[in-house]
Amino acid sequence: MQIIRWGILGAAKFAREHMGPAIHAADGAALAALATSSDDKAAAFESRFPGIRRHHEYDALLADPEIDVIYIPLPNSMHVEWTIRALEAGKAVLCEKPVAMETADFDRLIAARDAAGTLAAEAYMVVQHPQWIRAKDLIADGAIGRLEQVTAAFSFNNPDPANIRNQAAAGGGALRDIGVYPLGTTRFVTDAEPVAAEAKITWTDGYDTTSRSRLDFPGFQMNMLVSTRLAPFQEMLFHGEDGLIRLAFPFNANTAGEARVELIRGNETRVERWPGVNQYVLQVEAFGNSLRSGVPYPCPLEFSRGTQAAMDMIFAADPAP
Repeated sequence: MQIIRWGILGAAKFAREHMGPAIHAADGAALAALATSSDDKAAAFESRFPGIRRHHEYDALLADPEIDVIYIPLPNSMHVEWTIRALEAGKAVLCEKPVAMETADFDRLIAARDAAGTLAAEAYMVVQHPQWIRAKDLIADGAIGRLEQVTAAFSFNNPDPANIRNQAAAGGGALRDIGVYPLGTTRFVTDAEPVAAEAKITWTDGYDTTSRSRLDFPGFQMNMLVSTRLAPFQEMLFHGEDGLIRLAFPFNANTAGEARVELIRGNETRVERWPGVNQYVLQVEAFGNSLRSGVPYPCPLEFSRGTQAAMDMIFAADPAP
């Protein structure tokens, strides 16, 4: 198997704790290099991943001939620029979500990807997890009858003003950070797009901390709560005429809690579980497989563009003052 050599652009904590280990553990992948100007952050990576090469400047990593893929965990506001620069340097790119800040940005990203003739995608790992593939199959097979209602919640409490999630200039906010998950997974399992939205958003210093929204899809409705100021919680519930599908830990599977899908029909509940599955490793392996073989990547930029369009719809329903 051809080994895909990865470089990380920026020494984010998430990259050190999640994606770095996933690249290291994935079949056919090698974590080869890191770009950061911080000695302390570089040392933390070097102690965890002995042998990783360090570049002091981002452009030096893009110019490294021994790197095949650039993984980008930079602040949201920097994603489009550095994705395009990496593509122009001839590298494939996996960029953290949200890969863009508005729908129009995706046209630039798709054009840059096509001009480079390589792979670029958003790091939307949840659609790689078997619990979501199973949920999609159950709905498609009519396990709960006609879908009528989706109820989604995702929250955690992080008021730290130094955190980039709480900085408007860095592209922070609850919808961009975690709203992408219930929006994207609903689109993934239903193959449907929202046509209208209502929203009530709490704005703080130019970024959203809590949003309550209702989205109308063809044939069903979605109610969604996302917040970075509430106690940690996550759940997805798909309510049909004949039953329900519940995912108790839909987004941080096997980190926040056990990955499982509950199919509820009358007094009977059937539970399927996936202990030990690492969705970040699956993401790295799927990306490498697409890069080697040319098979379609499960989450292309075109899919991510649809999630951004849904998010833009919510922002338009209750814009920042």
